[in-house]
Amino acid sequence: MGLFNAILGNASEVNIENVSNEFEPILIDGEKIEKAYKLIRDMFIFTNKRLILVEKQLVGTKVDYMSIPYSSIKKFSKESAGILDMDAELKIWLNSESTPISKQFGKGSNNINEVYKILSQHILK
Repeated sequence: MGLFNAILGNASEVNIENVSNEFEPILIDGEKIEKAYKLIRDMFIFTNKRLILVEKQLVGTKVDYMSIPYSSIKKFSKESAGILDMDAELKIWLNSESTPISKQFGKGSNNINEVYKILSQHILK
């Protein structure tokens, strides 16, 4: 089901132990991964200190890690899929940027709600 969800653009939760080795070199002392979600090539890594957005090339080995301190997020939104719309979209605005970071989730993906809730828990403290 994981591959099928990935093809549809649905985020699937990733076992933290499976990604710990990959992210250990970039985590600081006292930083822990709380949740991880994977789209086709993207990942959302929520730590107790920041959000790490990961984009992996479909072909090749290039990986982009974007670290976003929770304090630099000024707002975020979730647009749920409508009747004719096949996907849902998450947008995150950073303090220093006017254009949001936008990520697409497949229709019927409940994980967009989980990602939204985790963002809320960290940002609305």
